[in-house]
Amino acid sequence: MKSIEISGKTVKDAIKNGLAELGCDSSDVDIQVLEMGSPGLFGMFGRPAKVKLTVKDKGSDMDIEMPVLSLDQPSGKRREEKRKDKPKAEKKPEPKPEKAEQPEAEQPEAEAQAEDKPRPEKKRRRSRGEKKPAAEPAANEQPAEVVIAPVETEPFVATPEEELSDTAKSARAFLSGLTERMGVPAEIAVSDSPEQLRMVLSGENMSILIGRRGETLDAIQYLTSLNVNRGREDYLRVSLDTENYRAKREEALRKLAVRMAGRCKKSGRRVALEPMNPYERRILHSALQADPDVTTHSEGEEPYRRVIITLK
Repeated sequence: MKSIEISGKTVKDAIKNGLAELGCDSSDVDIQVLEMGSPGLFGMFGRPAKVKLTVKDKGSDMDIEMPVLSLDQPSGKRREEKRKDKPKAEKKPEPKPEKAEQPEAEQPEAEAQAEDKPRPEKKRRRSRGEKKPAAEPAANEQPAEVVIAPVETEPFVATPEEELSDTAKSARAFLSGLTERMGVPAEIAVSDSPEQLRMVLSGENMSILIGRRGETLDAIQYLTSLNVNRGREDYLRVSLDTENYRAKREEALRKLAVRMAGRCKKSGRRVALEPMNPYERRILHSALQADPDVTTHSEGEEPYRRVIITLK
């Protein structure tokens, strides 16, 4: 089994660094704390924390969809559902045949007199049973919510070489050198505009540049943005993409938002998603913005800030 020893300012930072280097989740490795570390005095003479991560035998998934964490205990739901289902299954079917057998024998003898009495009872039974079809509109509303109009984005149109600005050429040179040093050279197409600088990478082994859940691509985009906006008075937005990953990621997040909103409606409890960056959180908020039954908000501090879905 593969194992590494890695350090960081704190134990959490060391674990995070090790997971990033191994490309795994915390559930895929065994964690052993070697040194807790100390901040030192006034930030001096501190010792870093040190941990040992050992990869388990299980393979790691590279799915796009984010796993979901619920702040409520699922075990309580199952016990409550079992307790509610048992009395309904045992008590209701027993009295129904007894009550149904008596009026059936009386109706052929005096239908006119018997019809007035059982009718209010039947109406009461139907009114109680009407609660079940009342849940059907909610179920029918879900398909309408699933069809979410995607955010309209301008199609990527590469700017000709002779029309590229000095900023765009500098950004492309920086990105080209960065990918070569990573051992993944790529062809870079640039769409240059005053509001945004969009760059699309193509080549072999682009999955390495994407990384687990797009973390590597986000890091490269952040470094390129720092290089572009260094010394500029006005901020220029930089966007990187490869193999149409951004659009696929957005679609997966929107489907995840609708699915988790349905879980929130059925259970009546709030649902918490895993920590995401601000861009992905905005996608989740916009996906459920028009939902009349749920609302969303964010909790926590970066980089552990997450989206919470609750009933209105």
